[in-house]
Amino acid sequence: MAEQPLAGIRVVDLTRILSGPFCTMILGDLGAEVIKVEPPGRGDHVRQLGSIVDGFSWYFAAFNRNKRSVVIDLKSDEGKAVLARLIAGADVLAENFRPGVLAEMGFGADRLAALNPRLVVASVNGYGSEGPYVDRPAFDFITQAMSGFMSVNGTPESGPLRAAPPLTDLIAGLYAALGVVAALRVRDRDGIGQTVEASMMNGMISMMAYLASTQLATGATPPPTGNDHPVASPYGLFHASDGDVAVAPSTPPILKRFLAALGLEHLLDDPRFCSNAERIRNRAALNALIDERMRGDTQQNWVARLNAAGVPSGRVQSLAEVFEDPQVVAQEMVIDVPHPGRGTVRMTGFPLKLSQTPCRVNRPAPELGADTEAVLGEFGLGAAEIAALKERGVI
Repeated sequence: MAEQPLAGIRVVDLTRILSGPFCTMILGDLGAEVIKVEPPGRGDHVRQLGSIVDGFSWYFAAFNRNKRSVVIDLKSDEGKAVLARLIAGADVLAENFRPGVLAEMGFGADRLAALNPRLVVASVNGYGSEGPYVDRPAFDFITQAMSGFMSVNGTPESGPLRAAPPLTDLIAGLYAALGVVAALRVRDRDGIGQTVEASMMNGMISMMAYLASTQLATGATPPPTGNDHPVASPYGLFHASDGDVAVAPSTPPILKRFLAALGLEHLLDDPRFCSNAERIRNRAALNALIDERMRGDTQQNWVARLNAAGVPSGRVQSLAEVFEDPQVVAQEMVIDVPHPGRGTVRMTGFPLKLSQTPCRVNRPAPELGADTEAVLGEFGLGAAEIAALKERGVI
């Protein structure tokens, strides 16, 4: 098998909770060596969160595969000196502290450049490193609210709603990983390191798509539309005899095929439904007519019939159903990872598919501090030095 894309890249990972660990997990899935630096005692807080099975967090396991764990007390001068050794021998330093915290620790831009001028620094934060909100603590729920996302999610009746997954954390982590890959390309080409910054709020704003362009183009604030599409009708959830079917007839040809499959193509001659603007204006009446027809058959039959006609459609599936879906199984989006002493942990697989150099699990999520001595030895610390640091509680 060919060598993975980031094989030979060494990442010193100071991140914790979710946005940063998601970034470094992606780098590890692509073959990078990720050294996760954790505080003594509890380690990353996520080790104690989520579903705990036999004392082990599957939440932690799912976001920290392909990493090695090193325990260092970064509040001590000796611990900071050890970190400096790691940084000097790394390709990437990843952190998701509030802006300025890394500099307060003694690792500002000038110090990092002196330690390693080719270093790529990945900084994941809440609001960016410039502007009036720099010092605010950030959390996914808050940045979902402040990015405008919650204002268009939900319905007028429900009011603003958050998305169930921590989207702003994940988007920021994804952007940071992309930025690291780009910065490594520049470093290899031009010989210079740089800082990559990805923020939760900026990332979410970038995902607002046609909602953002509507606001910017017209000045009209998009209202929440629930499962209806704000710029297309019909579109959304419709009611079969045994449950809902999601249908997305987003272009005129698909709309014609959808209505033809329902035997309702004549509705396009109705003045209320003859254009997209009229259909949006009369959405409730059109949806009622579609629901009336679709209640005459089952979800399964409608999904089969509509997809055969080239109309995107599907059932709303629970996660239990998703993980048993034959398409999901075929795509290996659930994987079983053996963890020595912990049994097998099931987790989501790799959404990024590379034909020649695929993502893979090279190592399970580490036990806290399991690799401390081995890693420090690889960075040139002698056995006596490691033993002394261990005796003083630095590692």
